[in-house]
Amino acid sequence: MALELRPNCEFCDRDLPPQATEARICTYECTFCSDCVDNRLQDVCPNCGGGFTPRPIRPATEWRPGLSVAKRPPSSQRRFLNYDLADIEALSVRVRHISPEER
Repeated sequence: MALELRPNCEFCDRDLPPQATEARICTYECTFCSDCVDNRLQDVCPNCGGGFTPRPIRPATEWRPGLSVAKRPPSSQRRFLNYDLADIEALSVRVRHISPEER
């Protein structure tokens, strides 16, 4: 199963196309831009409390049959946070000092 490749930052709504090197994801594929992860979320996913990693780039060229962005297109469904800013900040303050692998 391929990653969903969500099209936007769930915090600031910045476009994150499949080739975006600034896209970050958590283990549940929650998607944010690197600026929001570093400066607003403090590497704490506001949905699950986990950390982030750079989102892989799906190849534009079909090097193997059926495996490319054209054959397995990204999602077009934009996602947005379900939590208010105060709740997001409270979670970040509570867990940001714990390394993601220990959360």
